[in-house]
Amino acid sequence: MDAAAREPAAAAMSRPTRLRLWGEMLALFVGVPVLMAYFFGSYPLFPVLIALTVVAAGLLAITPGFGFRELLRWPAPGSALIAVLMGIATFVICSALALWLVPDRYLAFPRDNTRLWLMVMLLYPLASALPQELIYRPLFFRRYGGLFRSERWALAANAAAFGLGHLFYMNPVTILSTVVAGAIFGAAYLRSNCFLFAVLLHALAGQIMFTSGLGVFFYHGAVGRTP
Repeated sequence: MDAAAREPAAAAMSRPTRLRLWGEMLALFVGVPVLMAYFFGSYPLFPVLIALTVVAAGLLAITPGFGFRELLRWPAPGSALIAVLMGIATFVICSALALWLVPDRYLAFPRDNTRLWLMVMLLYPLASALPQELIYRPLFFRRYGGLFRSERWALAANAAAFGLGHLFYMNPVTILSTVVAGAIFGAAYLRSNCFLFAVLLHALAGQIMFTSGLGVFFYHGAVGRTP
């Protein structure tokens, strides 16, 4: 077999099978969240997030057709306006929910603990939004998106997986809100084909959520809390 014939054969052999991809996806996006919920309290969360981010980067590195340069693609013109409009809508929704569920906590975080609030505002985009988006958007859609019959089914599965990833909080507010947020971030990633735009929307939503008072449902001490 000459070199020209060997190259397509080698590429086909290196391409993961559907069975392997289904196994990977179910292990990462179903098995890991269930185990995290079951064993919550016996491990620190941040190192687990780092480990999952490293695994995601490793899987992306061996995903055919993927290049890490695409993660640096800059948002298209007009993305800033979309982000502003999304931010306004998010603030209105989060404010309404906070005033309904935890009225005593509405805007209390920036008012009562300004230094910690500023730290969360600064660190959340890089320490939380970025690694979560790497796992749930490029990894999910670029490596496992082809397993679904259509983009809509992939988006629905992605939103469900994002909600399941927050199962360890064990409260409906967190899980339902992350399902909705996952659908929005996933749609933004697919429509814009821009990882950084999804990170921007996720970071903005998280900052608003913590500012509004809903952050009481999204930190370690909130596990098991119900509205």
